[in-house]
Amino acid sequence: MPNKILVPLDGSKVSESSLVRLKTLVSPATTSEIVLLRVIEPVYTTDIDAFTQAEHHVDDIEKRNKGEAERYLSQITKNLEKEGITARGEIIVGKAAESILDYAEENKFDMIVISTHGRSGISRWAFGSVADKVAHYSKIPVLLVTRAEGKENEKA
Repeated sequence: MPNKILVPLDGSKVSESSLVRLKTLVSPATTSEIVLLRVIEPVYTTDIDAFTQAEHHVDDIEKRNKGEAERYLSQITKNLEKEGITARGEIIVGKAAESILDYAEENKFDMIVISTHGRSGISRWAFGSVADKVAHYSKIPVLLVTRAEGKENEKA
């Protein structure tokens, strides 16, 4: 059983499929730390122009995004606590895949549990896959969870 588990979440129901699998991996005797990681993408120049025209400030946008992420992670950790699983949320700013990999390595996690959105074909090529990048470049074990797997385990 892994001692330190990192669970990246993007705020979608699909990403929460990893929580279903996480529950099967956690053991109070061996799991000392679970971190739910939310990576917030920085506001880019093209976004800044659009928001400036609408009289929004980048700081306000970033504060709003961080606030939403904090509320989201707080709710997820409370839900896990109701099931006897202690976890903490972390929010970082950066590019998703790279930030997840750096965070996992810097904090010496034993495993990453991440959901894949299940894109294929042109959609996968156009949007890329954070989960695939994490799995491909990670130096630690990565458990990829599909949406279907999460639903199957919810019924069990």
